[in-house]
Amino acid sequence: MPYRRSVLLAALVAGGIASPALAQDKSQVVLCQTLEPTVLDPTAGAAQAIREVTYGNIFEGLVAIDRAGKIVPKLAESWQISADNLVYTFKLKSGVTFHDGTPFTSADVKYSLERAVAPDSKNAQKWIFTPIASIETPDAATVKVTLKQVAANFLYGLAWGDAIIVSEKTAAANATTPVGTGPYKLDKWTRGDRLSLVAAERWWGGKPAIARATFRFINDPQAQLAAIQSGDCDALTNFGAAEALPTLKADKRLTVTIGKTEGETIIAMNNGKKPLDDLRVRRAIAHAVDRNQVNLGAINGTGTPIGSHFSPAQPGYVDLTGRYPYDPAKAKALLAEAGYASGFDLTLKVPPPAYARRSSEIVAALLGEVGIRVSIENVEFPQWLDRVFKNKDYDLTIISHTEPLDINIYARPDYYFNYKSQAFVDLMKKVDAAVDDKSRLALYGDAQKMLAEDSVNVFLFVLPKVTVSKASLTGMWADWPLPATPLTDLAWQ
Repeated sequence: MPYRRSVLLAALVAGGIASPALAQDKSQVVLCQTLEPTVLDPTAGAAQAIREVTYGNIFEGLVAIDRAGKIVPKLAESWQISADNLVYTFKLKSGVTFHDGTPFTSADVKYSLERAVAPDSKNAQKWIFTPIASIETPDAATVKVTLKQVAANFLYGLAWGDAIIVSEKTAAANATTPVGTGPYKLDKWTRGDRLSLVAAERWWGGKPAIARATFRFINDPQAQLAAIQSGDCDALTNFGAAEALPTLKADKRLTVTIGKTEGETIIAMNNGKKPLDDLRVRRAIAHAVDRNQVNLGAINGTGTPIGSHFSPAQPGYVDLTGRYPYDPAKAKALLAEAGYASGFDLTLKVPPPAYARRSSEIVAALLGEVGIRVSIENVEFPQWLDRVFKNKDYDLTIISHTEPLDINIYARPDYYFNYKSQAFVDLMKKVDAAVDDKSRLALYGDAQKMLAEDSVNVFLFVLPKVTVSKASLTGMWADWPLPATPLTDLAWQ
């Protein structure tokens, strides 16, 4: 089933749009991305777009993940871990201030970590902080964190955007007027259009090459293509019109990279609703979906197929792509066995990204071929977050989960999948307690197999990071070990 391109998109690809002959201001950059942040506090929302704008720019954590996926020092210049893996002692950088001039101290670390795990916390990744038993601050430059039990991914979690350090004085307003310790601060936010950051007056890392960065929000693939070809965008992350890539690669003004992400793209199924609470129905849906066809039609075949919720870029990956081969006859047989020989109706709620919207049309057609009548409902991302992610008001949805090593979300009984498995919860506890890599990776393999056997969701592919930028702009991340666009890495040649 070929994917139909619009006449406008075909015209843009064929002819291109002339770029204005303007001198490049090397102190500024315009970055375009698909989604707009819902808020600017990564501890108050799960949306990827929040981290794209703020991670390493406005806010910083004790540690960070670099472009190679390695944990590196940030506000902590060093750390020590006790022999029993229960005590983490961080030595903090000196001379660090928040954007409002308030000095950064160990008290801010204690406040931030305790705030993240508080009962009223909106933090989407509380698992990072729940192992904490106590936090001590012997002096302004030292933080001692003691855990209740071994948590193998504790330090890794502290590198996520959800573990940023904030000031108690300004934390309540960070959603709209963020104050961090990072190299940039908010200048102006025109909702629905763009957001600009300017270099902070003082930053412990020195003066960045880019003094002003503007993030523009463009979710339509045709508009993205027009913006990059016209020069209105200096760089565009997660480019939506994958079929236009050959033309863009031939344009000497531009650089095109197709990198890796941690974005497991799935057809999420509400396991708590009939008839999706029946394993036979979920397995039927898995057999009814031709992942290769979805990959080709939605993103021009640039995705990496997966068979469970785990990225092939991670150690411990198990190839389970053959578990549910495309088999409409098998799907129909399973539906009949479950009592749905005549099929049933489902609603597929789809957020704005191009991969999701394009996939939805193909998925609906494929499910229709086995008798499952799918109604597509396109929703904006704030609606998706409220109705699907928060309130579980959905049958099916298509989304990419971009956090690294996030297989543990299936152990959350209140998560929007409505998957409730004590066996999986117990398995994740073993993963957290496994200190040696060999044992932990083997357990991750068991977890992948369990999710596949339970057919919790339809696992499609890992979303590629397709970046198109002006050839003279350097420093854009080719891969995304997590969603981030650190501005201090950028410079003009």
